[in-house]
Amino acid sequence: MPPMLPAAFTTRASLATVLPSSLAALSGAQNDLGLPRLEHVVVIVVDGLGAAALRARAGHARTLAPMLGKATTIDAGFPTTTAAALATLTTGTTPGEHGLVGYRVRDAAGRLTNQLNGWDERMDPAVWQRSRTVFEHAAEQGVKTRAIGLPKFTGSGFTAAVLRGAEFVGVQSLAGRFDAAAEALAASGPGLTYLYVAELDQLAHARGWESSDWTAALETLDALVADFARRLGPGRGALLTADHGVVDVPESGHILYDTAPELLTEVAEIAGEPRLLHVYLDEGASATAVAERWRDAEGDRSWVATRSEAIDAGWFGPVVHPEVAPRIGDVLVAPRKRIAYYDGRDPQRTGRNMVGQHGSLTPEETRVPLLRFGAAG
Repeated sequence: MPPMLPAAFTTRASLATVLPSSLAALSGAQNDLGLPRLEHVVVIVVDGLGAAALRARAGHARTLAPMLGKATTIDAGFPTTTAAALATLTTGTTPGEHGLVGYRVRDAAGRLTNQLNGWDERMDPAVWQRSRTVFEHAAEQGVKTRAIGLPKFTGSGFTAAVLRGAEFVGVQSLAGRFDAAAEALAASGPGLTYLYVAELDQLAHARGWESSDWTAALETLDALVADFARRLGPGRGALLTADHGVVDVPESGHILYDTAPELLTEVAEIAGEPRLLHVYLDEGASATAVAERWRDAEGDRSWVATRSEAIDAGWFGPVVHPEVAPRIGDVLVAPRKRIAYYDGRDPQRTGRNMVGQHGSLTPEETRVPLLRFGAAG
């Protein structure tokens, strides 16, 4: 019998509904989030702000935390990695449709490609990311759209893949990004603005979400959101959400899979990220047999599934396009405890300095806030 696996996101209240609902609200159309008619919506995306972490640091978020309840969290989907989740947010489709199924995956040429910064001339963002963005739909409806983020993302392949159709505005400081969003609000006519907050995720990776630095950044964000909410005028609303949560993994939780040779039998390459391995097999190898070996060794602390089992469980959404399926590992390993997988043979110890991690299916990683401000409330 196939293993019991957790189902991935299937509810209407998911990250995939946020931008489509926001666009629908600009014309007064019905939408999954029940937003009223609005003239301008700002969607604030806080990278790495999981609902569990926000709840745990409630005393440091006097604006955000009191708004957090059962009805104000949504499912970020799977995998809980920025490349996949932001594509889900900006297209309103799931990874099996838009095609960004992980952090580092295998492309049609057999190369392992980083979905955030590995774009090159052989990987066209307009083709690899298969879905039209909400910004492209908005432009057809005469809606002015802006995407406000860090200047370093200007013109990147990932920006072209997930933010196409929006005017990109690069602003270095977090306060400056909120000021840019306030300027966008002042424009007449229907508008949809995307505001990206990178700082909490960066600090979580470097020091952990349980660190004092992360907590201080949350306090700064909370104050900026409170000020921004006060600047929302009639017909203006804002939503705050996140692409995923974070789990802090101690060094004692680093699992070196190369120390168990049976796990590498018939394995060609391992990609993904430390909390979601995409295991690609040698030609002719049995995914079922490899999955069983991983399950025997790691099944007490990780979910292990073949590609077909993961697709059947809805991990990548209700539909996985035939063009997208080969990008998914033949076998997937998703931790359910505070562990992360590494290759001990890597002389660079890649990623071993990260504290905060994400990618898997735990509630700490998949449940994110959806908070409403101004006329969107």
